[in-house]
Amino acid sequence: MADIVKQILAKPIQLSDQVVKAADEASSFKQECGELKAKTEKLAGLLRQAARASNDLYERPTRRIIDDTEQMLEKALSLVLKCRANGLMKRVFTIIPAAAFRKMSGQLENSIGDVSWLLRVSAPAEDRGDAGYLGLPPIAANEPILCLIWEQIAILYTGSLEDRSDAAASLVSLARDNDRYTKLIIEEGGVVPLLKLLKEGKPEGQENAARALGLLGRDPESVEHMIHGGACSVFGKVLKEGPMKVQAVVAWATSELVSNHPKCQDVFAQHNAIRLLVGHLAFETVQEHSKYAIATNNKATSIHHAVALAKENPNSTSATALPKGLDEDQSSIPHPTGKQMPNQMHNVVVNTMAVRANPPRKSTSNGVSQSNGVKQPSSLQQHQNSTSSASKTRELEDSATKCQIKAMAARALWKLAKGNSTICKSITESRALLCFAVLIEKGDEEVRYNSAMALMEITAVAEQDADLRRSAFKPNSPACKAVVDQVLRIIEIADSELLIPCIRTIGNLARTFRATETRMIGPLVKLLDEREPEVTGEAAAALTKFACTANYLHKDHSRGIIEAGGGKHLVQLAYFGEGGVQIPALELLCYIALNVPDSEQLAKDEVLAVLEWASKQSWVTQLESLEALLQEAKRGLDLYQQRGSRGYNFN
Repeated sequence: MADIVKQILAKPIQLSDQVVKAADEASSFKQECGELKAKTEKLAGLLRQAARASNDLYERPTRRIIDDTEQMLEKALSLVLKCRANGLMKRVFTIIPAAAFRKMSGQLENSIGDVSWLLRVSAPAEDRGDAGYLGLPPIAANEPILCLIWEQIAILYTGSLEDRSDAAASLVSLARDNDRYTKLIIEEGGVVPLLKLLKEGKPEGQENAARALGLLGRDPESVEHMIHGGACSVFGKVLKEGPMKVQAVVAWATSELVSNHPKCQDVFAQHNAIRLLVGHLAFETVQEHSKYAIATNNKATSIHHAVALAKENPNSTSATALPKGLDEDQSSIPHPTGKQMPNQMHNVVVNTMAVRANPPRKSTSNGVSQSNGVKQPSSLQQHQNSTSSASKTRELEDSATKCQIKAMAARALWKLAKGNSTICKSITESRALLCFAVLIEKGDEEVRYNSAMALMEITAVAEQDADLRRSAFKPNSPACKAVVDQVLRIIEIADSELLIPCIRTIGNLARTFRATETRMIGPLVKLLDEREPEVTGEAAAALTKFACTANYLHKDHSRGIIEAGGGKHLVQLAYFGEGGVQIPALELLCYIALNVPDSEQLAKDEVLAVLEWASKQSWVTQLESLEALLQEAKRGLDLYQQRGSRGYNFN
């Protein structure tokens, strides 16, 4: 940096010396040239001072100011050289307006002001004097915001921690105003000092820095710049070790960067963002020691008790046949705990393995701590002590901060999970699903919404990724059961802001339900009746995922929709629904007719007449896939309802 600045300053210093020398040799306008000489000497002194302080100079304004100064000195040299003309004829034909000297004098004054400001703004805080406000240099006349940004970034480089915190807050205000200011902050080098403040500053300064960084990442190019600057590693460090309030803002900033540039999802994951965010989500939500732990007071206290608990469930490990309705390679083995809570089974496994390695012993007289007759490893004790200490520190935080960190962690996981199978697998292998279920039930408004959105995105990926779907959403998994229970509860209430993401979540999970699992059909069908168009359209789309041929149980689910009264609602929506509802309603009606063409209820609801009418509508013929589905459904209904092949004629 110092070498670059010295190179920038070399030419203007040389030009200023030439101007001084030429002014001494002037033969005309000597007084005016003398004034220019005095100002040029003052400017040259400032330039040499800047060269000596090259290590401290802020490069971006240095380039701009010195470029302008260099151009001005070239003009000054040209003007003074005209006054050195020799010979009578040359002096007669060389006309110099008096206004030229006044103009040049003003430009020299401006350059002196710009370089003086540059030296002040680049100086360490203790060298600036008592004046907190540095003022704006003359160059700011054309672009005052740019100079204000320069000043704040310079303070971030050289100011005290308090001053740096205030500068970061000022950049937050500027970044909120418009996109152009965010671009300027990034272009002028604001990212690096903000990351440094986030890493090393006091909590208030860290919050301001994290908030500024979140606002700066408004487009993929800006996010890329921040990623290359080391944002992921700094964010990971703060999420692991920082104060909880700062961690909440960093989690929000992570969600902003990922939302505006999804390609950086994997980079954040590589820096342990998923594990750290899930840890914040799980704090005081589920037990820390188990992946899918559920609180219980009936813990096994000895190996004999553990064995007794295992004996109470003799069939817990027996395999069952693959149930109809699951993916073909999906296991249907009942949960090994039977009616036990998962942490009880956890104790059974751990204690049994420990006994095999070390037979039970009686408590010794030296006071060594033992658990279930097995001596605790010292490394485990250290880990537990460390975890306990960290938890106590976090427990001291106020409830609002705890809610905020959970809300922002859920938001970050929502954005990180979107469209990314690898990250979704990492999330579902943790305690996150159970946390989301608990938080949807008990969290505050923002926590509940972000958790619901995260589940929606994870299940959307699982819908397309069979491996993820089979591993993460097994029907006998306690986490999956908890998620489905809470999502269905929201759908049944049907008056929450969480309704639409919950509808989509159930639709995304349509291929995971057994034939006997029909409780989700009724609540979705109810939403087809006189609801807001957006809700009705989402309900129809979700039911379509149950009835479409890609679902192994499409016939069973179609019968369930008919039994719940879905046919008459869909007929009304196909005829009179709004644009966003009409198409999904007609598509669902076609699938039901295709799957259960012999349904007497469909005949009573006059579904065939609806399909005949729809086949003549222009908005249907423009959609090739829908038109093909409609024609196929019509043929099935014609076969069963027109010809009466089942022994009755519905016409």
